[in-house]
Amino acid sequence: MAYIMVDVESDGPIPGDYSMISFGAVLVDQQLETTFYGKLKPISDKYIPEALAVSGHSRQDTPTFDDPVQVMTAFKTWLDKVCKDRPIFISDNNGFDWMFVCWYFHHFLGENPFGFSSQNLGSIYKGLQRDMFTNFKHLRKTRHTHHPVDDAKGNAEALLTMKHEMGLKLKL
Repeated sequence: MAYIMVDVESDGPIPGDYSMISFGAVLVDQQLETTFYGKLKPISDKYIPEALAVSGHSRQDTPTFDDPVQVMTAFKTWLDKVCKDRPIFISDNNGFDWMFVCWYFHHFLGENPFGFSSQNLGSIYKGLQRDMFTNFKHLRKTRHTHHPVDDAKGNAEALLTMKHEMGLKLKL
């Protein structure tokens, strides 16, 4: 299995009505140097200015981004290249990130290379700590900037800390 840490930025709360503006992915290994970054043009006229602002992009910028079919095809090609076997989707907020990536894969390519499930980094940490009120974010080394590759990398660093320093069984 290959763990792929993913982070999504969007212009609203749900795919279809709103758009995934950008996303980043990092192959979880010791180097954390194998990354993917995609910027996608909107698929809808709807957007929430405050949600879009988090990404650091304006509505004037986003129509110049890449076609979603091209980006999702490139992401699938990247996954095929970097994963020796089945990729495992993991993110800080998999309810949100998974929803967008899964919808975009199925809508634009008719399949999702990740299958039908994802993992939540925060839940893994809560389980390790046996505390539903604790948070892993202090384990990040890369600053959380809302650039999705930075954020995915910081989350991957936290996962590696859980493996190396906290005893999480994780085969890389």
